[in-house]
Amino acid sequence: MKLSLFNLSLAKPVTDLFEQVFSDSEGAEEGKVIGDLVTNIISSTPEQDLIGFVASTNEQVVGCIFFSRMLLASDDVAFILSPVAIATDQQGQGLGQQLINHGIEQLKKLEVDIVITYGDPNFYGKVGFTQISEQQIEAPFKLGHPEGWLAQSLSGRTIPSIEGASQCIAALNKPEYW
Repeated sequence: MKLSLFNLSLAKPVTDLFEQVFSDSEGAEEGKVIGDLVTNIISSTPEQDLIGFVASTNEQVVGCIFFSRMLLASDDVAFILSPVAIATDQQGQGLGQQLINHGIEQLKKLEVDIVITYGDPNFYGKVGFTQISEQQIEAPFKLGHPEGWLAQSLSGRTIPSIEGASQCIAALNKPEYW
């Protein structure tokens, strides 16, 4: 397996991967929604605000993650991990964890302070995320599942409590994703 930085030449296979994975797990309608989200993330997010990583085997994309900039009411440099997709037939083998750990190591090199995600605490806990409260770091929208609001410090400092609103990229800035 090869891990590499996402580039625009991979937009179609990456979008197809997300659509297929979410169709398999959540149904075709959700697959289309997530495929459209990924297309929007890729096409509308400024380059400096988006970092993606791809896992491929035999030149086929089998996993992808995106980190996009979050603006916090502090000087902390933050990114949110969302979305994540691992090919259905590759799940359960540690590929997602490997890809996320690779991405986090790259973010540390870029001096990112905090990485946030919104998802399954059992899965993301395996790669260093811990639950935070909406009082600690406010989400861009009210969370439907506050137990899934997770973060980790990449600077070695404790995750601070930050008063004030946070902002995500335009593609994620819709209440239905939260």
